[in-house]
Amino acid sequence: MPFRPPLVTHEYFVADPPELPRRSHGEAGPEVLAHAELTSADPNGISLKALTAAGAVLYAQVTAAGEGIIRVRLSDDPSARSRSARLLALTRPDLGTHAVVTTAGDWVTVNAGAITAEVRLDPWQIRFRETATGRLLTESDPGLVDISGRMRTLPFGCSIVDGAIVAYHESFVLPHDEVLTGTGERFLPLNLRGQRPVLWNFDAFGSESDRAYKNVPFYQSSRGYGIVIDSGMPVELDFGASTQSVVQLVVPDDLLDYYVLAGPTPNDVLRRYNALTCEPVCPPKWAFGSWISSGFFRDSQQAVLERAATIREHGIPCDVLHLDCYWQPEGRWSEMSWDPVAFPDPEAMLATLREQGFRVCVWMNSYLSVNSDRFAYAREMGYLLKRADGSAYVADSWHGSYPRCGIVDFTNPEATLWFQGLLRPLAAQGIDVFKTDFAEGVPADAFAHNGMSGTDLHNIYSLLFNDAVSAVTREVHGHQTVWARSSYLGGQRHAAQWGGDTMCSYEAMATSMNGGLAHGLSGVPYWSHDSGGFSGTPSDDLYLRWAQFGALSPLLRFHGTTSREPWRFPSVEPDVIEALRLRYRLLPYLYSAALRSAETGEPMMRAMMVDSPDDSLAWRTDHQYRLGPDLLVAPMVSASQQRDVYLPEGEWVDWWTGEVHSGRSMLRVAAPLNQLPLFVRRGALIPTIEPSDRIADGPWEALTLLSFGDGGECEIRDDNGISHVRVNADLSFEVTGPARVDRVVPFSL
Repeated sequence: MPFRPPLVTHEYFVADPPELPRRSHGEAGPEVLAHAELTSADPNGISLKALTAAGAVLYAQVTAAGEGIIRVRLSDDPSARSRSARLLALTRPDLGTHAVVTTAGDWVTVNAGAITAEVRLDPWQIRFRETATGRLLTESDPGLVDISGRMRTLPFGCSIVDGAIVAYHESFVLPHDEVLTGTGERFLPLNLRGQRPVLWNFDAFGSESDRAYKNVPFYQSSRGYGIVIDSGMPVELDFGASTQSVVQLVVPDDLLDYYVLAGPTPNDVLRRYNALTCEPVCPPKWAFGSWISSGFFRDSQQAVLERAATIREHGIPCDVLHLDCYWQPEGRWSEMSWDPVAFPDPEAMLATLREQGFRVCVWMNSYLSVNSDRFAYAREMGYLLKRADGSAYVADSWHGSYPRCGIVDFTNPEATLWFQGLLRPLAAQGIDVFKTDFAEGVPADAFAHNGMSGTDLHNIYSLLFNDAVSAVTREVHGHQTVWARSSYLGGQRHAAQWGGDTMCSYEAMATSMNGGLAHGLSGVPYWSHDSGGFSGTPSDDLYLRWAQFGALSPLLRFHGTTSREPWRFPSVEPDVIEALRLRYRLLPYLYSAALRSAETGEPMMRAMMVDSPDDSLAWRTDHQYRLGPDLLVAPMVSASQQRDVYLPEGEWVDWWTGEVHSGRSMLRVAAPLNQLPLFVRRGALIPTIEPSDRIADGPWEALTLLSFGDGGECEIRDDNGISHVRVNADLSFEVTGPARVDRVVPFSL
């Protein structure tokens, strides 16, 4: 696992992943399953005694875990559980699902509705087919042996070092034209082929490397299936990096436990993924307005009030003000208390902001500075992660730029209740939502209250952290939204998530966009990014281009190490405001898509294959997306005012000119600085509202439907229910449901 490039200054990160042991020269290779014996069949599937080529005995199960979901387990103990399961269940298989099991000679089939597993006992092989058509989805690979006689890949089995199993593994055949995508917020090309990610949450120091803040052990394929690995450990996935013909899973856990999910479309896979893990949670309506941050510099009560007044004076649409680190005393982060000098009367400030129509978000994390009295108390009470000798684990979690910290131990129920007790009074004061920063820093050699090692806890720690915080906002405010940087399998229950500390460059904007698209394909619909870039100061043109991207993202926040307030960029401020007004005009469309995502799991910001699963070019297209099903957005990812846009099947209307373009084509677009390439599916009906400076409470009023064709139908979702609208060729319309549609107009400039 080469995490450090040579010959450059290495950053310090306290939570590097542990290395798997290396075999000595001449030491035997992996224990590969050779054949199996059927020991039992029950309503869920089959159990097997699995024998390796070296004579080791393992135990395997192939069962139905839900409609269209097959589960495969391998261990040396039939009752084995993953290490994360002792604390938190990452999957919830439907144990009531009945499989249809048939046997014929050496073959046993397990049918789970839309997907069927075919198991050959001798020699061992497993294949997965689409039940209705018999089409092969994927199959195990027996292993690649090179000319020297060495096995170069890791088939179904385990690896033993010094007499102990250190990892389980599986390999699948990788056809030359298969595209794989997912694994969380991956900042690399969407097509994972040739990549070898280790799923270990990192402080990624940007959005341009193979490190990820949010790893999800789940990927899906252009062949119409998905795979979930139930493990909180640093799983390694090799997508044809070692050999282009094989995908390999290496799981350093107490068993191998994976699920194969039927498609055939990405949305079908995501629907089954949600059934297996958890449903997404949609943020409240106000969260879809713009968020404007203080930036990462000293702040004060006076500055916050002046910022709020300036936003309203300039007519900048905004619903949330974010206060970053300096609402707390410097050097004592994150103790969750106001700086009494900079913020002498926070209650009065919060009341004023509420009267002006602002919600308030504040930054925090789960690290306690050694300079804080709360660190001393937490250490005394045993509320922090520990070292092997029982002392509190104090670490440089800020890479040398801040005092060392202890890390709150959420495996300790008393520590969790204490931590929540710090947040509850702030929420009661008027803090609407918390930005849950960091949480990637659990050291591998730490120990938790419940006995887990830091390696066992590292990835799922972010889930515990966000669970604890969202429970407070649910209790006090009735929503469970956080603004989270790190996440893991099942993190779609924590809306929302943002893309971390991006650099201020066009390249970083492009890779950040890919991260959001990959995260959407990994089951997380509600994603955002730091508009303008985080680290540094953007040029005026980059700031505007990023604001345009943000305005047509699922959620929008301006934040950085320096100010991202629009009036700090006076030459482009009017165009930034226009981009925000476009967003606010489209809010009924965006919120309808958001509520649908909560039900189906489909992303709001949709990589091109989501709506074009049979289009091979769509599977290979980066840096553009559909926002909901009907808008196609292609942000400008370079200083050039030209870019290529791939238009999928159908006809597409240019938002700015009204020109109609035929799909299945590449279009060279020239975009002036005040516009980003935006297209609408011909035939779409887009619900809009007159833009205002803030989002009003309650259902939308006086909706206008923009018609991009000769009538048709659309669905509008709102907090008061689902409405169906039918529009005739003469633009007369009928509404079934509570939506207040005022008129339908043909789209025109």
